[in-house]
Amino acid sequence: MLMIGIAGGSGSGKTTVVNKIIKSLPKNSVAVISQDSYYRDNGHLSADERAKINFDHPSSIEFKLLIEHLDMLKAGKTIPMPIYSYLTCARAKETIKIKPEKVIIVEGILILTNPRLRQRLDIKTYVDADNDDRLMRIIRRDIEERGRSLRDVLEHYEKFVKPMHLQFIEPTKRYADIIIPQGGENDIAIDILASWIHLKLNSEN
Repeated sequence: MLMIGIAGGSGSGKTTVVNKIIKSLPKNSVAVISQDSYYRDNGHLSADERAKINFDHPSSIEFKLLIEHLDMLKAGKTIPMPIYSYLTCARAKETIKIKPEKVIIVEGILILTNPRLRQRLDIKTYVDADNDDRLMRIIRRDIEERGRSLRDVLEHYEKFVKPMHLQFIEPTKRYADIIIPQGGENDIAIDILASWIHLKLNSEN
């Protein structure tokens, strides 16, 4: 089993990179673990309190559970991955069953901030992108998927996303084995990563 970490700033193109890697690998050989599923359950908070949650700080992630689940997958066990809603800031009662596959992709903005998680990754990737490109993607995503107004998105970006990116996320580039500039548009870098995965899988057979 290979565990691939894909980090990078919000709106950097991580999802595009993940999808392109999945397409390059044999069908049903990949499982994706999203850091976003492991945000702490804050459904008990009021609407005003939920609006103040800093989703870009490492403390917002229940890393202990995430690492426990990765260890279970490594041991060949199926895990109940949480389902998290940005609208309610709560976890659903239901979970998603994730089976151990040959390749486990762990993706999220904060995954390289945790030393214990980094130790479990066979290769660590950082998806890089210009700040203005990231901001445009964040605006589109948060309006379409998270029901925020443009004003709310920009205020949230200024208060949380930008300072947390500079303090916690961008510095984790130093831990990356591969840095992919231009986000999901860099097909050459993505092909190199996919080729490495193929090579490792073939060497294990």
